[in-house]
Amino acid sequence: MVSAATIAGLLLVAQWGNATVVLLYLPPVLVAAIYAGLRNGLFAALISALAFNYFFTAPYHTFFIHSPADIVTVAVLFLVAIACSHLAASVRKQANIAAAHASRNATIAGFARRLLTSNSEIAVAALTVGEIAKLFDCRAAMFSRKNGAEALAFAPAWVELSPSDMAAMQYTLESGEAAGRSLSKAKEADWQFHPVATGQMVVAVVGLARIDGHNPVREDQLELLISLLDQAALALERIGLEDAARENAALRELDKLRAVLLASIGEDVKPRLNAMQAVIRALRRDGVTERALVAELADELTKVDRFVDNLVDLGPGADRSPLTFGSVTIDLYRRQVWRNSAEVHLTPKEFAVLAELAKHGGRVLSHAHLLRTVWGPAQEQHIDYLRVAISSLRHKLEEDPRKPDILLNEPSVGYRLAVG
Repeated sequence: MVSAATIAGLLLVAQWGNATVVLLYLPPVLVAAIYAGLRNGLFAALISALAFNYFFTAPYHTFFIHSPADIVTVAVLFLVAIACSHLAASVRKQANIAAAHASRNATIAGFARRLLTSNSEIAVAALTVGEIAKLFDCRAAMFSRKNGAEALAFAPAWVELSPSDMAAMQYTLESGEAAGRSLSKAKEADWQFHPVATGQMVVAVVGLARIDGHNPVREDQLELLISLLDQAALALERIGLEDAARENAALRELDKLRAVLLASIGEDVKPRLNAMQAVIRALRRDGVTERALVAELADELTKVDRFVDNLVDLGPGADRSPLTFGSVTIDLYRRQVWRNSAEVHLTPKEFAVLAELAKHGGRVLSHAHLLRTVWGPAQEQHIDYLRVAISSLRHKLEEDPRKPDILLNEPSVGYRLAVG
């Protein structure tokens, strides 16, 4: 290009003069800098100044200059050529950076689209190591944090890691820092390992290695690798959330089924147990000879009845949150009671009476119901037991036991817990 500019100058110098010929050397400098880089642009600037000096300044066909004006012309040509080469090289560099960013973004976007079709950890791992092996021209592997650094996938083929490689992989998994070949940590390893992290937790590790033993990731490739690993981390997090959602949905369906079964127990089994208890009471009134057998049967039936009651009350649909009645809070699940935020100690019978009333808050429970539930069917007539327990509860829970506003009495019927 400089030669062409020189020939054109020789043809035009007689008509246009040296000042115009100088401009012919700028296009070669610009073209060289844009398409061949800064070094070639500077070389074009140098040979342009030398060519102009040799052919167009006196004495001709030498590199000497007699006229001060020609010296200034050659110097200005050289400086302008250098500035133009720098400018053109900078434009070329920015264009290359933009093209590299566009290519990287396109690669990441394509990788992310393919990850959307992966519905398991193994599928994500296989796609990730395949993409990395292709882009970085190396071997790749991915290890999950689960089951003690379980190997998920290798590309292009399965490889047995050495003890030093396994140590570097474990270090990356535990610390979240890259380690291995060409890095500051675990340099003796043949593989280089990078973390795959969601938030602050490392969920997997990706390893890279070249057969020739060189660094598998160049400095200018590190940003692309990190972006790919971030996409893989997002895919693993999405799969984890989807699995958790499916498990929760399955648990909800199971809870619904169990709730239906427990409701069926309450509706179908309880009446039969009550009928059996009625038969036993009738046998006792009739004075059957096998009283010990009847008593044993009654005890076993009472145990089954309590078991059914507890099963229904503590089913999966049961609310385990504490119940509040005025200044009193009752935690049926943990068997704790508070009054004005201070814990109150109750005897087992007192808590059983209070718990039964709390389960049916606002409803009147008969004396017989409370006695049967807390003391058993044989004690249904001992109302004094219940009165002693209620009196003790009022002294522990009421502001004024003589004027109760929580444990209310329904004359000749039973008791209830005031709601609200």
